[in-house]
Amino acid sequence: MLDAPPDVFTPEDFTAEHRAIAKTTDDFWTREVAPNLEAIQHQDFAVLKSTLRKSAELGLLGVLLPECYGGMDLDLVSSMIVAEGIGRDGSYATCHGAQAGIGALPVLLFGTEKQKQTYLPRLASAELIGAYCLTEPQAGSDALAARTRADLSSDGTHYVLNGQKMWITNGGIADLYTVFAKVGGEKFTAFLVERAWPGVSPGAEEKKMGLKGSSTTAVYFDNVKVPAENVLGEVGRGHIIAFNILNIGRLKLAVFAHGGCRQTLADAIRYAKERHAFGKSISEFGLIQHKLAEMAVRMYVNESMVYRVTGHIQDSGQSLMKAAEEFAVECSFIKIFGSETLDYVVDEAVQIHGGYGYHQDYPVERAYRDSRINRIFEGTNEINRLLATGMLLRRAKKKNLPLGSLCATSTTDVVANAKNVGLFLLGVASNQFGESVEDQQEVIAGISDVLMNAFALESATARAQKTRKQNAADMTAVFADEIMENIKASAKTVLAACSDGEALRTNLALLHSLTAYEPVNSVALRRRIAGRLLQAGRYLV
Repeated sequence: MLDAPPDVFTPEDFTAEHRAIAKTTDDFWTREVAPNLEAIQHQDFAVLKSTLRKSAELGLLGVLLPECYGGMDLDLVSSMIVAEGIGRDGSYATCHGAQAGIGALPVLLFGTEKQKQTYLPRLASAELIGAYCLTEPQAGSDALAARTRADLSSDGTHYVLNGQKMWITNGGIADLYTVFAKVGGEKFTAFLVERAWPGVSPGAEEKKMGLKGSSTTAVYFDNVKVPAENVLGEVGRGHIIAFNILNIGRLKLAVFAHGGCRQTLADAIRYAKERHAFGKSISEFGLIQHKLAEMAVRMYVNESMVYRVTGHIQDSGQSLMKAAEEFAVECSFIKIFGSETLDYVVDEAVQIHGGYGYHQDYPVERAYRDSRINRIFEGTNEINRLLATGMLLRRAKKKNLPLGSLCATSTTDVVANAKNVGLFLLGVASNQFGESVEDQQEVIAGISDVLMNAFALESATARAQKTRKQNAADMTAVFADEIMENIKASAKTVLAACSDGEALRTNLALLHSLTAYEPVNSVALRRRIAGRLLQAGRYLV
């Protein structure tokens, strides 16, 4: 059911403290990051670490950490605002985000008091750089297939760690690694491993398509003696740490993406206004305005989803870990939508720049390359599509989700109808394939697209109703007009895979009734949205 508009958290609800955090982050970016971007892009890691430590002096690395561990003890919204503010460059954002997120959060959420006192203040100050060692050469998204092994010594004082990790962000500059290994080859467990210990060695920097300024290496462990007190959490319970940290990472990725979108859209607007062709600014061309407006529409929807879920997690009354687990489905949706929104925005920005967008002298060229990894980070988008609907199906088995039970709606209630399509598809697929439904990956992914887009539409609509801003209403109307066609197309593919003959015809008739809507004049709305963007010179709601 759609949240009542006052219950949906939006950026318009930011407090004075939130806005102060945003300004601090913006000032830090302008003063410390922007002047050093060229050095960072050339992997001057001394500059990168110096910049990171300056952010620590402002508290930007310890937003979520309690004051007793050197943090600011602020809320999750503040943490998201900082992430959005530093998302303007992929390389710096990746380093900073790893330090504040997967570097520190495992210790905060799962560490003993001694582990927290030992490591968190030094992570908050960037005295120590943190890294998260989960992925292996033969075990990417299938983290539990890890081969890195830890064996307890005969006297029980330490574990002997052997193995290799791959694609480790901050790998070459880190001092502390959270390493996942199988105790005795079976029990998946997390360990806190210091780089200074004998046998720990990062590999060479990887030659990447993008994020060239960040450190990404393999990390090798050769008979590393890890004290038994450096087990993080419980032996055999490392998956709890890995998966819950990933949930938070997926939420954060979407807001990093929004920060990147804001910068790229501003660059595209500036170029469109300056570039002249056929005697006038290309910003006056209808097709350029269409692109700018569509970029902003998708950004608005992503932003609405991100802060809605952030609000739910923050207000749940549960620990961050438990709340993130409860909203794991939404975190997967947001990760997919945010990363694909950023890909769309940078692609269209390159197109607006024309040939100059293909040249390294223009920031959109770098943004285009940097963006691509986000559909792979934090579990590929394909894996997240399977995870999201898989979790919903498992909830349904526990009677927490009424498959096939549609809500009463009218043809004008596009949000409820979009959600009904998702429930309808879940029911049809479950009836057709039974216990093996999760093996039907194409079907599961199609259902996830429907459910994700329904959630996106609901989030955008709730925000527009709450804020009563004309621009929000216009962007929501454009998105609804577009997304109902996408929902219908995905649903037809799923239904054809799950039924045939008379059953298929009956299902398609119901789908037609659920996806019927009156189209809006999206051309006029996009022109109106683009006009506001061009006047402001930036993204706005």
